[in-house]
Amino acid sequence: MDLNPETKPAGAASAAEFPPGLHNAFRFAAFNALSYQIVLSSPMVLYAKTLGATATVLGVIAGMMPLLVIFQIPAANYIPRLGFKQFVYAGWGTRVMFIFAMAVVPLTGPFLGHRWQLVLLVVLLFGFNLSRGISSCAWLPWLTGLLPPTVRGRYLVREAAVTNLFSFFAFLIAALCLAGPTRPWQFAVLFAFSASMGAISLGFLKRIPDVPVPEAARSSRAPIPWRAMVVHPPFLRLLHTLLAYSVAYGGMVAFTVAFMKTEAGMSEGSILLVTSVAFLGGLSSLWLIGSRLDSHGSKPVLVFCFGAWLVVLAGWLFVSGGVLPLSLPVLVGLQYAMGLLAAVVQMANTRLAMTVVPEMGRNHFFAIYSVVNNVTLGLAPIAWGMLIDAVGGHTMRWAGLVWTRYTFFFAGALVAFAVTLVLTRRLHEQQAASTEVLLREWLIRSPQRLWFRLWPRT
Repeated sequence: MDLNPETKPAGAASAAEFPPGLHNAFRFAAFNALSYQIVLSSPMVLYAKTLGATATVLGVIAGMMPLLVIFQIPAANYIPRLGFKQFVYAGWGTRVMFIFAMAVVPLTGPFLGHRWQLVLLVVLLFGFNLSRGISSCAWLPWLTGLLPPTVRGRYLVREAAVTNLFSFFAFLIAALCLAGPTRPWQFAVLFAFSASMGAISLGFLKRIPDVPVPEAARSSRAPIPWRAMVVHPPFLRLLHTLLAYSVAYGGMVAFTVAFMKTEAGMSEGSILLVTSVAFLGGLSSLWLIGSRLDSHGSKPVLVFCFGAWLVVLAGWLFVSGGVLPLSLPVLVGLQYAMGLLAAVVQMANTRLAMTVVPEMGRNHFFAIYSVVNNVTLGLAPIAWGMLIDAVGGHTMRWAGLVWTRYTFFFAGALVAFAVTLVLTRRLHEQQAASTEVLLREWLIRSPQRLWFRLWPRT
């Protein structure tokens, strides 16, 4: 098997332009964000809390989506039979049906009760995430085949901007829908909206240009050399970094929401407004990164981001430990930084995977990549939730901090991000600039230098 990364574009006619029809991918991303942010993020966590879900159950709900991506491994063998587009379309259509079913759950309270409503909700979420996990194995190979290497970073930045902008709108809609004392019908309306947006997104998904599955993948009957793929040096180093990051980031969204609900006593609508700021941070990645992923590479961007994550986790640690005030400006600032860094890390990791994954065996390489990332993201919140439940209401004072269950969570995540930063420096990426060059570009040569010139000097 040839394990050399691809050097030629596989999709577009021009290496400097997006392929014709790719605008439909951005439209799909917009309506898809309006859909999945309702059922896979804070609104679903808040609904589960109204049903009496514990931190462990919240961890299961948060971890279910990435955990079920493990089915990409066997599903990758069936992509050549259907093709990329049809494979993704079938899975996305199935999951929309599950969202319509979720919209009925809040209305079943009079005859089911909260306990069985929670059970039914978890079952439907399992079906939703299973169909997504199976079909998503064709998404990255489809994009990699469609996009020439020289524009992949630019595409990922624009897609992230679109996704974060419409995710912000989704949270505003959710906040308006859940304003004041919440009732079951409000969640039913919100989930029905999610299902409708998902149905609309399918129309744009169907218009994205398809690419043929490589003939070698169609005709090959040889056993898949999984071990050779995993130990491919650049890919293995990426997996190590991805594993550490998934442990660090897994549960951050769910448990910062739970922290604001239980420790700050904020209402559902207020929490959604605060967390929506994270998507404005993600939208800022378009201004911060621009074309730098393609010109500077992913590695220096990741090194910078994981260093910044340490600062963010220190902020959460000080808030939960009573050093910083539990105030709205502090929470908004932390949410904005989380959204910005999460968006940049995701696009930098994806671009690096597109770079180091060879063309031969691409479907299975991306399946391994997605499974390692998502299974860890699935197990991490469950483990973090068990830690939070184990600590319970116990508190102690040490090192100037009040150590509560959430203080232990934020401290553990901070250590995991420190490990991730160390592993990131070992990544292999050809023609990547150093972090110092990237920082010089940001602080000196870019338009942001205007701020430094205008800043008053003493």
